[in-house]
This record gives sequence, C-alpha cells and structure tokens, in this order.
Amino acid sequence: MNYLLRATLRLALVATVAIAGYFGWQWWLAQQPAPLPEGIVFGNGRIEAVQVDISTKYAGRVEKVLAREGDLVERGQLLVQMDTLELQATLAQAKAQFAEAEQAITQAEAVLLERDSQLQLAKRDLERAAKLLPQRAISQEEYDQKKSQREVASASLAAAKASVNTARRSADASKAAVNRIEVQIADAQLKAPTKGRVLYRLAEEGEVVSAGGKVLTLMDLSDIYMEIFLPAKQATQLSIGADARIVLDVAPGYAGVAKVTFVSPEAQFTPKQVETQEERDKLMFRVKIQVPQEQVVKHIEKIKSGIRGVAYVKIDDTVDWPEQLDRLFPDDLSQMHFDR
Repeated sequence: MNYLLRATLRLALVATVAIAGYFGWQWWLAQQPAPLPEGIVFGNGRIEAVQVDISTKYAGRVEKVLAREGDLVERGQLLVQMDTLELQATLAQAKAQFAEAEQAITQAEAVLLERDSQLQLAKRDLERAAKLLPQRAISQEEYDQKKSQREVASASLAAAKASVNTARRSADASKAAVNRIEVQIADAQLKAPTKGRVLYRLAEEGEVVSAGGKVLTLMDLSDIYMEIFLPAKQATQLSIGADARIVLDVAPGYAGVAKVTFVSPEAQFTPKQVETQEERDKLMFRVKIQVPQEQVVKHIEKIKSGIRGVAYVKIDDTVDWPEQLDRLFPDDLSQMHFDR
C-alpha cells in the first residue's frame, strides 16, 4: 500500500513538473520577437558620440567656468573665461606704442613735405643760375654753390622718404602686435564648437592650466551613432544610406530610425588563418549606424551615450520592416515605458 502511494506521488510530481515546463516553454516562446525576414541582419552595440575637449590654447588661470556637467550647450556659447589681466596690460602698452608709431608717421610726412619744398626751391635757383652764368651775372663759384644746394636738397628728400617708410613699417609692426594680443584675449574665451552636452568638468575656477590643458569635455550631439560588427557575407551586401533601426535595451518595445553611414573597408578582427572559406566567413567588419539629426534634436534631453542596444539593417531594400521594428519612438517620450 505504501509502495503504491509513493509511486503515485512520484508520478504526480513528474506530471506537475512536465506541465509547468511545457507552459513555461510556451510563455518563453511568446516573449521572443518574431523571426527576422530574409534581408535584415543585426548586431549589438551601444549609443556613442564624438567627445570634444574644450582646451586652452595658452597657459593661464581659469577665471570662470560657465557650464556644469550635464548642461546642454549651443554652438558658440561661452563656456570658460580665462584670466586676461596680464594680456589687457600688454594690450594697453601695445596700443600706446602703435599711437606713437602713427605720430612718428605724421612727423616724418611733415618733414618729407618740407624737404620736397626745399628741393623744388633749389631746382628753381639752379635754373636761374644756369641762365645767369653765361651772361656773367654770377660767378662760377655761385653757380656751383646752387648746384650743391640742389644735390643736398635731393639727398634730404630721399632721406625723408626713407624715414616715412621706416615709420610706416614700425606702425605696421605695432598694429600687428595689437592684433596678436587681441587674438590671444579672444582665445581666452573658450566657446562650444558644436551643440553638445557637458560630460566632464576637468578644471575649476582659480586653477592654473598649462597650454593645451583641458577644462571641459563635451558630447557632440551632431554625431550620434551606434557601431556594430557584421560578418563579411552580410557586410558586403550593405549599401551606404541603407535603412536601419535601433532598439535600445531600456526600451525594447520601440525602434529608432537610423541610416548606415559607414562600412569599414577592412576587417576589424580576423582569425589567424583565412585560407579556407569557413575562416573567411569569420571576418568581421565595422558598420556605423547614424541617428538622423532631426531625431537627435527632437529627443535632445533623453539622448545619452553608453546605452546598449541592437541595430538592425537592411541588406535587401525590397524587404519591409517587421512589426516589432516598425513601432517607432513617439515624439513625446514621456508616453513610453523604460526598463530600469
């Protein structure tokens, strides 16, 4: 009797486990996405963006940092102001030297006019003396004196012209010095080269940084993408501009529109031997999937680098996207459910 009871219990337990396993298997199958149609391939990756360092061109002290980590900044926005007190003093000195150089030009030009007048007078005196000499109205000595005066006046004019040229070159050099210092002062204002988000704040106000020292790092929001790797057979069928979809791990029920913008011409990692067809099939090529700028702008506050997901690409343009990849991100992301 006890033996039959134990056998019945064992049989009931096995049946219960089998039924639970069957329904569990059916539930798991129901959770799996529909199989992809021929002509669509996929690869795993993560959202990436180009990082841009905001660096100072010259060594100096950080006066103000006008952005915090996480801030969204626009192209041309002032992010960091370096100290320019010393440069401002140097600029004032350079401007004073330039003003002196301009005054020197004015004086040299006045002397030039005077020397030109003296030469014209000496020429006229010599012409009159040349007419009077044959008439013996003046002596040869007086004529030679007039001739010498003209030559002296001519030499003085040449020297005055040289002085004007020297003064102008000096003024040009002074102006160049002013311009150079003004450029250095402008370079002390570190501005955002593109629209982006501040990732890292690497220096604080009052710190002294060396030439080329980094103060901030931005994520360039004009270049958001995902990189995946595909085997050679699939990569060779891809076209630049091919349609793509990106599904993020945090929102698996939605897909984002994207485009293929790059396929590497060389394998990124390969087996040691590639002589056989089997080994050549293992060659993997890097593919860049670009998020359109209009999508970036629309969801600018939600975009973050490092989010993992899957990118799907078409290697056959005639294939339609399956239902699970045709449910796109809504304009209002607050309507979505994100997995934590």
